[in-house]
Amino acid sequence: MKILLKNATIIDPKGAFHLQEVDVYIQDGKIDSIGTNLTHEVDITVKKDNLHLSIGWFDSSVCFGEPGFEERETLANGLYTAALSGFTAIALEPETQPTIDSQSAVVQLKNYHSEHPTTIHPIAAFTKGQAGKLMTELYDLQNNGAIAFGDFLRPIENPELLKTALLYAQRFNAIILSSPQENRIGGNGVAHEGNSSTQLGLSGIPSLNETLQITRDLHILAYTGGRLHIPFVSTKQGVDLIRKAKSQGLTVSCSVALANLCYTEEALFGFDTRFKVKPPLRTATDRAALKEGLLDGTIDMVSSHHQPLNKELKQVEFEHATPGTIGLEAAFSLLNTLFPTQKVIQLLTKGRTSFGLKITKIEEGQPANLSLFTPNGAGKFSAEDLSSTSQNCAFIGHNTQGKVYGSINGSKIALK
Repeated sequence: MKILLKNATIIDPKGAFHLQEVDVYIQDGKIDSIGTNLTHEVDITVKKDNLHLSIGWFDSSVCFGEPGFEERETLANGLYTAALSGFTAIALEPETQPTIDSQSAVVQLKNYHSEHPTTIHPIAAFTKGQAGKLMTELYDLQNNGAIAFGDFLRPIENPELLKTALLYAQRFNAIILSSPQENRIGGNGVAHEGNSSTQLGLSGIPSLNETLQITRDLHILAYTGGRLHIPFVSTKQGVDLIRKAKSQGLTVSCSVALANLCYTEEALFGFDTRFKVKPPLRTATDRAALKEGLLDGTIDMVSSHHQPLNKELKQVEFEHATPGTIGLEAAFSLLNTLFPTQKVIQLLTKGRTSFGLKITKIEEGQPANLSLFTPNGAGKFSAEDLSSTSQNCAFIGHNTQGKVYGSINGSKIALK
């Protein structure tokens, strides 16, 4: 496959062509040449308004449905959606049936051949069946392709299990995920515990639900050492705890979900189940702290927290609706309304470093691993922007800035 990208502005701060407008010629999956007025006989020529390139984006938490919940999202359509959304790599959560807790399940995902540019990196379940009891075979799972271990949106309730895992995982430099929820406080809640939940008559999930778990987990990490990742921090107090832990030299990373950056608890007035997510939408103070945490590096990455759900799980009373929203398609254009474009690219690629994935440069001889986009053009996100099978999207109607054109990974290309 021969691809020529015309008049593309490169965003790659560590590369030699940062902020330069050039042509990029790709042959057999590698960047062959970069320059001006390149002419080659090619299979595909890409010309887009104000075309920009960066290294390929990575999403640290994505759910599809297959195997087990194919009506929500198949692997094929999920990877198509991710590729069109600019992501050349995703960490796939073990929210499947059966769950990803065996070598065969990991190998099957790693060997899944797609025509689309997005690569799957499985997150294996931390415990068998995500039941919180018996630890999975971490070493063998990592050797077969798992990039981390965690039970999706489930805390590690047993502190001894977390201590053992962090000690053991150091032998092969593995990452343990611990969801920040102490469910014995507010575990049955459906919204942030505060003024809004009181006015709406909804059971609350206090900030304490998050900060108690983070405090405990960080104390265990300080005792054991190792690598801990905390997905979806949502409170100011949680950000403060992680900031302090990093200043003390602990190897801890964390992410924030796109929805918690875009909305607050005020979105729940109207009882629209699209805004029922986990962790819940918090206060304006929490939202501001999350943004500050991203700017100062306390929070390492943003995840779309893409979670397809079929209609019958959402089109019910708010209290009974399953939490979750899709977000791959909206991620770039919404983040671009909140941060400068170069910061957005950093937030969408930094997870590669945290999870130990290969990082390329946009230079001659390097593998082609690229996201294609324009940072310009204001608009609103609409249902027409969705490629996902499921339509449970909280971001419809949100302001946007810029748009994604697609992605390239090796000789595979996806373009809008």
